Amino acid sequence: MKYAKIGGQAVIEGVMMRYGNDYAVTVRKPDGTLEVKKDTYESLVSRLHLTRVPILRGVFAFIDSMVLGISTLTYSASFYEDEETDTDKGAAPEAAASEKSGSSLGEKLIMGVTVALSLVIAIGLFMVLPFLISDLFSHVTDSSWLLGIIEGIVRVILFMAYIVLISRMKDIQRVFMYHGAEHKSINCIEHGALLTPENAMKYSRFHKRCGTSFLFIVIFLSIVFFILFFQIFPVENMALKVVIRILLVPVIAGVAYEIIQWAGRSEGRFADVISRPGMALQKLTTREPDESMIEAAIASIEAIYDWKAFQEEVRAGEQSDVKTAS
Repeated sequence: MKYAKIGGQAVIEGVMMRYGNDYAVTVRKPDGTLEVKKDTYESLVSRLHLTRVPILRGVFAFIDSMVLGISTLTYSASFYEDEETDTDKGAAPEAAASEKSGSSLGEKLIMGVTVALSLVIAIGLFMVLPFLISDLFSHVTDSSWLLGIIEGIVRVILFMAYIVLISRMKDIQRVFMYHGAEHKSINCIEHGALLTPENAMKYSRFHKRCGTSFLFIVIFLSIVFFILFFQIFPVENMALKVVIRILLVPVIAGVAYEIIQWAGRSEGRFADVISRPGMALQKLTTREPDESMIEAAIASIEAIYDWKAFQEEVRAGEQSDVKTAS
């Protein structure tokens, strides 16, 4: 299996795929037809020339994924909002969706506020709250190691509880099915098979480079980083402990990005071991899709990515390796 430089995410009744600065989002509209939107998004990583800067590129790649992810989710949801509000007025859902996808200054401001608010909530819930809860045990033990472990356990419990709770929502279950379609389609390409709904259905709905795996690695690394940091640099002030945790989050995200990218490219046993917990967690964040969902994923892929050329390049490389070895 060879690494294809394409990724994406599930949206409302559809799939977004991204390759470099190009992306396409395909939505299954209420009338059953597919709407494919192709566009470009100049990432912060490329704008700031960080593609070859380890750790730092991961921080900005995470921000890029959040911005584009929220934007495409909003776009896909607009088809179903318009069905309820605009159809009676005679407005075509796709026309209204197109208007909403414009890049006005006001929309960019709203998007920026949304991303910032999402980050604040995530950091507060999964980084700061576990520390505050673990501090309640400080009157029982003064061991920073033990308190760090308690904080880590609380963080894992909160993260797992969040995943389990959202996975019970009916609308989210549909999104998770499209998430599975995204993974199956990419796995199909990377295994060298012809990209069709029938072929893609045969492949796994789990993938090493999934955002779920990334978040798991972030949670795990945060436990290690916080314990080690405060062992090496003891801090007594509560406010300063919180601030340091917040400042370490970008570093942890950057390291997690490097790990997941390496694991996605590697076929070694160690990479498989590292990837296993995150892929197991994908049992909660993906569902088996139907072929119509995979059609949406394929439509997004083919709008921006020449998967046939990728497979031909891989086969040519393998043949060259065989000749060299012989």
